[in-house]
Amino acid sequence: MAALVLAATRSFGPPAYRRFSSGGTYPNIPLSSPLPVVPKHVFATVDGQEKFESKFGQFCIVGILINSGSRYEATYLSGIAHFLEKLAFSSTARFNSKDEILLTLEKHGGICDCQTSSDTTTYAMSADSKGLDTVFGLLADAVLQPQLTDEEVEMMRMAVQFELEDLNMQPDPEPLLTEMTHEAAYRLYLNINREVLHSYLRNYYTPDRVVLAGVSVEDEHLVVCARKYLLGGPGGLRDTLGGLPTWARPPSPMGDRTGEPGKGIFSRLYLDVLSRHHWIYNATSYYLSYEDTGLLCILASADQRQVPEMVEITTKEFILMGGTVDAVELERAKTQLTSMLMMNLESRPVIFEDVGRQVLATRSRKLPQELCTFIRNEKPEDVKRVASKILQGKPAVATLGKLTDLPAYKHIQTALRSKDGRLLRTYRIFR
Repeated sequence: MAALVLAATRSFGPPAYRRFSSGGTYPNIPLSSPLPVVPKHVFATVDGQEKFESKFGQFCIVGILINSGSRYEATYLSGIAHFLEKLAFSSTARFNSKDEILLTLEKHGGICDCQTSSDTTTYAMSADSKGLDTVFGLLADAVLQPQLTDEEVEMMRMAVQFELEDLNMQPDPEPLLTEMTHEAAYRLYLNINREVLHSYLRNYYTPDRVVLAGVSVEDEHLVVCARKYLLGGPGGLRDTLGGLPTWARPPSPMGDRTGEPGKGIFSRLYLDVLSRHHWIYNATSYYLSYEDTGLLCILASADQRQVPEMVEITTKEFILMGGTVDAVELERAKTQLTSMLMMNLESRPVIFEDVGRQVLATRSRKLPQELCTFIRNEKPEDVKRVASKILQGKPAVATLGKLTDLPAYKHIQTALRSKDGRLLRTYRIFR
């Protein structure tokens, strides 16, 4: 179904000149002057330079990010970080159940969430800024003093088991392929118990791995709450973990909407893969970045009979990354990346995560303007240098489906180290 909307205007005399605001509340304020109800701009100093920031809204986000995740499970049962994610905001030293926590949050219009990735665990709450003291106390209690009762652990075990069964039945293979790429071993979830969880918390929820972040909250108020609930008193970081966390306070939401939908139609995977090979269902590239490493991935899907050709096309695209970079192509990529960056940073939750992750990894935070400058300064030789370095590493291959014709791993590795990315002739017909 399609809809076409047309708009037409008729002119009645010369165009009107509106000098003042047409609002009934402030009829005599010129359009060139700000309304008195709009908050004043806040200026912050970063590296000796003044940075422009704006601050709007009565809600804030506060949270704690911990350098903890599935990549640190080498000496523990796989899946323990995901288990703790599910147990977050359950009973604590001050709250007997998750229901009590949610009822307390509702009084301030708040919500809570916990998410775990391969290297970061994030506890976050969003609520009215007036209730920051209560919300912060609840957050500190949930992170530092969880009860982890046997009943809760058993309930989460059942929830995780259901998730795994549901994951295997989903038609979209991407989540499972991502986990396979990271070599997640789901089968060991059922061996996790309360003692193992507490052991993991003692070893990885330490002050040097903790970052406190807040969005749209006054610095002084955040510091007061942190000193009250995180640093001092029984159950604080000093008492529980023996140290202090790293602080992170970001600018408030800001951004610039640029560009139009459909920018991906000029990407290499669209022009050279999807447009030329009708039998390829999907071809998507994405990058997974971590503190000390990263994965540049190409996800492709096709009929099982086309698997060898699909693999060769993918290896060729990897090889082409280390080749010549067209100037127009690079400028388009820069524009798209800048547009995505600024649009994402219009959201408070995204700003919160961006600030927390940057501080957790580098102990500092670069503002969006600085990141855009880095993007603009990238040259074709920089792209070629990084791509060539990536291709020198050992590839990780994850597959799902009927794969009787899948090329051997050693042949895929050989193709990625060749000049043209082609597989051995064994996997090619009439080519």
